[in-house]
Amino acid sequence: MKALILVGGFGTRLRPLTLSVPKPLVHFCNKPMILHQIEALVAVGVTEVVLAVNYQPEKMQAFLKEQASKLGIKITTSQETEPLGTAGPIKLAEPFLNDGEPFFVLNSDVSCEYPFEDMIAFQKKTNAAGVLMATPVEDPSKFGVILYEESGRIKDFVEKPKQFISRFINAGIYYLTPEVFDRIELRPTSIEKEVFPPMAADGKLYVMELKGFWADVGQPKDYLIGQSLKLNALSKRDPEALMAGERYTGNVMVHPTAKIGQGCSVGPDVVIGANCVIGDGTRIKGSTILPGTQIGMHSFIEKSIIGWESNIGSWVRIEENTVLGEDVTVKDEFHLHSSIVLPHKGVKSSLKPGTIVL
Repeated sequence: MKALILVGGFGTRLRPLTLSVPKPLVHFCNKPMILHQIEALVAVGVTEVVLAVNYQPEKMQAFLKEQASKLGIKITTSQETEPLGTAGPIKLAEPFLNDGEPFFVLNSDVSCEYPFEDMIAFQKKTNAAGVLMATPVEDPSKFGVILYEESGRIKDFVEKPKQFISRFINAGIYYLTPEVFDRIELRPTSIEKEVFPPMAADGKLYVMELKGFWADVGQPKDYLIGQSLKLNALSKRDPEALMAGERYTGNVMVHPTAKIGQGCSVGPDVVIGANCVIGDGTRIKGSTILPGTQIGMHSFIEKSIIGWESNIGSWVRIEENTVLGEDVTVKDEFHLHSSIVLPHKGVKSSLKPGTIVL
């Protein structure tokens, strides 16, 4: 089996993190985002993964080569010379994907339990030309919703309905047959608006309801929400992957090489990366501390992302969706609130909400 992961472009929604590494290599729960997906695909028998990229593929080559060797699969890139939307990259990658068998397509921003095996079985049962994974949301008026029969056959798509008609939206995970290539032109094309509706009208597109959590982790606030959901799912499926002990509250993931000081209080919903050092008495809640970062004593970090190799002083307070890029220095006793700091910058004063340090 084969799979296509739609990596996309510049990762602007996840800046300043993507100023240092391409979006697929940003760590999520102590692992590059895209590795969660690749490992799940390999687990159901996928032997070749194609990444649809249009930005900095060379920065991913070493990582991809290493993972291909480690997992025993083939990983290739299909590079766009211009943005081709959500369907064009599938057509562009046809030479890699079309071996006459169904294949997976998924957005690189999506985090969930990846029920690939169920999708394979459902496609065989229904003989669908395509199976689309759908997830329920609390406010469907913000999305395009899916109407479908009890059998799963999709009847229609309705964009941002003003009245309630369905809670299920496109989850960005598909299992498609090669028939789809004949429905896509090699130009900027939307799979949601130009490809799926005709397939549904022909009775060839089916939906599966996603069980468990789903998150689009492509921007900092959603990244932290997705992290919480992922950790909660891990607590039920693989509790040994999380920390236990008096200094940890709720779901906490700490890399084995990280050092946590005395009197710290960590959690809930915290991930601490490799080679981090957390000073005595520090409090961390609902945050990500990326690898190599040092945090001084008695600091407070909440609902924030601290970039790689950063150096945070003592008695520092960082909160409310603050995002620090790589190699950022914050001196003692400063307060950062709802701020963004670009890589390799030194913070020279406390930051008011909405501040961007360039």
